[in-house]
Amino acid sequence: MARVVGEGVSLNHIAIESSDIKRLTKFYKEMFGFEEVETPNFGDNHFKIVWMSLPSSSFLLHILQHVKNEEDDATPSSSVVKDPSCVRTGQHLCFTISNFHSFIQTLKEKGIEISETNSTIKRVFFYDPDGNGLEVVSS
Repeated sequence: MARVVGEGVSLNHIAIESSDIKRLTKFYKEMFGFEEVETPNFGDNHFKIVWMSLPSSSFLLHILQHVKNEEDDATPSSSVVKDPSCVRTGQHLCFTISNFHSFIQTLKEKGIEISETNSTIKRVFFYDPDGNGLEVVSS
């Protein structure tokens, strides 16, 4: 029998950079219930990193301290898109949430700008404090 490409594959983690890993760690804990887990020592950790997981899954989120480089100087910070309606067309993380309406209320109470869609699927788009696009759908 031929080996099927993709057989036994599962998502392990997503890594995102942050200018302030403490702030972003707090955001993902408060908004989605992530918990910090032990970060392995690979012997070459020359940067700060926080590993987080969702209690109900094996999925990991790695938040890495952004190290400024020459490319940062070439890209003005004003070029970051802040309009949440633009998240749909860009790269983003998507989470399914059972308490969708109370989650939306929490976003609004925290002053987080959102873009809701008029579709059969209840979903909302917004950015985390470092400008990473997020989508939340109702379960």
